[in-house]
Amino acid sequence: MNPIDAREADILKLAASEADVVLLRQHLKDIVEGTAFRGSHRSGQFLSYIVEQAITGNFESLKERVIGAELFGRSRSYDTGEDAIVRVTASDVRKRLLQHYGQYGSASAFRISLPLGSYIPEIAHDPAAESVRSGIENAPEPVPVPHPGPATLSSESPVAQDAPNASAVVLQLESGHRVRAFRHLWLVLGTLVVVLNLGLWSLFWFRPAARPGTVSELPWSVFFNSAHPTHLITSDPGIVNVQELTGTQLSVSDYANHLFIPEPNSLTPDEIRFSHILLGGDSSSAAAVDTPIAVGIATLARNSASRLDVHGARSIRFADLKTDDNFIFLGSPRSNPWVALFNDEMDFQFSFDKTSRQEFIRNVRPRQNELPAYYPTAQGWATGQSFGIVALVQNQDQDGHVLLLAGASGEGTEAAGKLVTDLPRLSSILKSCGLNLTGRPMHFELLLRFNAMAGSANNIDVVACHILKAH
Repeated sequence: MNPIDAREADILKLAASEADVVLLRQHLKDIVEGTAFRGSHRSGQFLSYIVEQAITGNFESLKERVIGAELFGRSRSYDTGEDAIVRVTASDVRKRLLQHYGQYGSASAFRISLPLGSYIPEIAHDPAAESVRSGIENAPEPVPVPHPGPATLSSESPVAQDAPNASAVVLQLESGHRVRAFRHLWLVLGTLVVVLNLGLWSLFWFRPAARPGTVSELPWSVFFNSAHPTHLITSDPGIVNVQELTGTQLSVSDYANHLFIPEPNSLTPDEIRFSHILLGGDSSSAAAVDTPIAVGIATLARNSASRLDVHGARSIRFADLKTDDNFIFLGSPRSNPWVALFNDEMDFQFSFDKTSRQEFIRNVRPRQNELPAYYPTAQGWATGQSFGIVALVQNQDQDGHVLLLAGASGEGTEAAGKLVTDLPRLSSILKSCGLNLTGRPMHFELLLRFNAMAGSANNIDVVACHILKAH
């Protein structure tokens, strides 16, 4: 029996008990109304839909095209390759489920998950565990998972090997299954990075004879007319998920030293275990943003003599930045901690609001008609207004330059990428800012405002432009 058939059989067995279905629906209600899903009505609807379809045996409804039509109002013939709303929402649901169980995993006899590559949920049921608690989110303190003894907490071994009871065995088996799945995912993601690099190199290999100066205006003249290579550093979505789960803000120092889970002694065993899982988690949303930007930049660079390569944020070190090479960073300090190294050089700096648990942009040198802070009305994958930045700065104590393309959400990074690869519009904007586009490089910063809808950035406007002074 394959894993999906086994999952369907387990669900049908559970659904045969009316009492268990009542408890499961109460558990589902607690999750959807809890803090992890608060602020994401779409993800809550998605989770409710797939669980209800599963327990009623409608597994044929749990396919991407059907979900897109039934839940999101798409036509039955819509292009799932162009419209990724189902895949994006599923990725967000996985993240929010891990958040929920990281905090409240020990309070229920059920555990719902959504394995990668499928929209059929996995519903683990342990009758020996404590029954579902109504209103769990209002409990004064989450009850920690019983921890039988010392465990080696690493991505290879997230839980203790010796478990004295059935619930611990279930957790251990589930964790092992996920670790194997994420090992496979990392192999796939590694392959994607290699393929992307090969794609970038093919643009250079098969290009016509280089015509230096083809892109002669800022910021690209800085990178493509340089004798030094340019390194494009993509974001790290796993780090965002860990910070959301643990309620912490990771410093660039800890990130550089691979201390991805700060103060583990303050976390429950479930939070630590899920943090390790998140560090190897689903990167589809980040890939959907970063890859088109990388390809767009590579297309601009194909007629230059300069070299362009791509690295993941987690693969570089402080020493890699201590060169005269040029760098392009994608993402804000929360998704790409290296960006925080350049905060002091910028007027528009990213900050994190612990109350709303979201990033905003602080204007440290407001000018006439500018606000001291810009707060998005839409968090990731929601609908509303948000902000991003484009900044060209100096690499500290080096001769190289750094281009930052970042947003308070993934859509903000997408907006920045769209603008910098639209050369006619970018040139017009920079000229209106008073920049000399063809002379000595001038450092600048643009504040972008855009409308976010269904994971996309539209109606991108520049609300402020600052020419930065040398530091």
